Amino acid sequence: MSRLPGSLQGRLALAIGLGIALLWAATAVTTTSILRREMGEMFDSTLEETAQRLLPLAVLDIIDREEQGVSRRISTLRTHDEFFTYLVRDDQGRILLRSHRAVEADFPPFEGTGFRQTATHRLYYDAALQGTITIAVAEPLDHRDRIERETQMAMALPLLLLVPLSLIGILWMVRRTLRPVRALSAALATRGGGDLSPVDSGTLPAEITPVARAINQLLSRLRATLDAERSFTANAAHELRTPLAAALAQTQRLIAETRDADAARRAGDIESALKRLSRMSEKLMQLSRAESGRLHAETASDMRPLLKMIATDVAGPSAADRIDLRLPDTPVMSDMDPDAFAILTRNLIENALKHSPADSPVQVTLSAAGSLGVINDGPALAPESLARLTARFERGEATADGSGLGLAIARAIAEGVHGQLELHSPAPSRSDGFEAVFRMPPR
Repeated sequence: MSRLPGSLQGRLALAIGLGIALLWAATAVTTTSILRREMGEMFDSTLEETAQRLLPLAVLDIIDREEQGVSRRISTLRTHDEFFTYLVRDDQGRILLRSHRAVEADFPPFEGTGFRQTATHRLYYDAALQGTITIAVAEPLDHRDRIERETQMAMALPLLLLVPLSLIGILWMVRRTLRPVRALSAALATRGGGDLSPVDSGTLPAEITPVARAINQLLSRLRATLDAERSFTANAAHELRTPLAAALAQTQRLIAETRDADAARRAGDIESALKRLSRMSEKLMQLSRAESGRLHAETASDMRPLLKMIATDVAGPSAADRIDLRLPDTPVMSDMDPDAFAILTRNLIENALKHSPADSPVQVTLSAAGSLGVINDGPALAPESLARLTARFERGEATADGSGLGLAIARAIAEGVHGQLELHSPAPSRSDGFEAVFRMPPR
């Protein structure tokens, strides 16, 4: 079943093109009908005019003859197409004069002045000398048909060229007219949690301007809501840092001072919970930073030294041998905010160290094209689990301790800088493992 084009410009071009094509077709049919009638009247007039001009000449020629009743054929000076033939008879039906290609069978007997039509010819009859001399001028019907076909072809051939050109012109004009609408669509496609700025509606058609205004109002309300949410998250996480640090210090002091094994064990549990809560607070602050939208620097910088520093800091002395860092020889320049890159990198490496088997290597590779890959060992994940990993507080099938925010933060930063974050499990060219790939946006 045929369907209309999905785009507005396709529908407009199709509707206008079909409308114009049908209008031209109707005009061509009407014009052809009018031309057929006009040409018929013109050819009939020519037949009548020819008979009225030839008949007096034929009468003079016949009267001046010495011998009456003799048939005479008019010879031609040169070969030519003879579309009109004539025959002159007397009142007894004898042929007195004929054109050089006149065939007697094509001329029925005289029955009166006027037009007659046979299966093959259109004829006009006239008479002189009280009906004693008559003339019949004939035109083949196929001559009229051929002229009509040639006229129709002459009208149709330009249309065959004009219709496609018109459709192309219509499509070009529609595309040009809808360029502001496409610009609006492209502007909306780039909007996200990190960019909720209003779209420009200055060049839009009057019919689309109210839509742009409504979208801007919606973006404004959404921005206010998200700002409030991010502000609450950031403020709450920030305000929790001090009491958490104080509670953790007191707990650690209690562990150091107590001699009761049960109290020390319970204090240890409290310490672990406070550390998890402190890490959660730090992750929430990172998430707020990732979703703030301010993820680009004014100048580009080389990402290699920053990645090396982050890898060393994350691994620490205990896991320094686990990270296999591979850097290109040439600088990897990017205008990505160094803090945002550091947060993303730290979360990817921490995630790999945390969810891979103990003492297994974690490969961190930065390509010259700006692609950061982090690969760790481990069982392959199910596709449905892999698809959920970038959601907040989603930990998949992992049993290791964690907040479930690391990959969500990485995804938020990747989207904020218009980069790409890809997750693969199993890792490429392997039957197990996990790979996270961050592709920096082109400069």
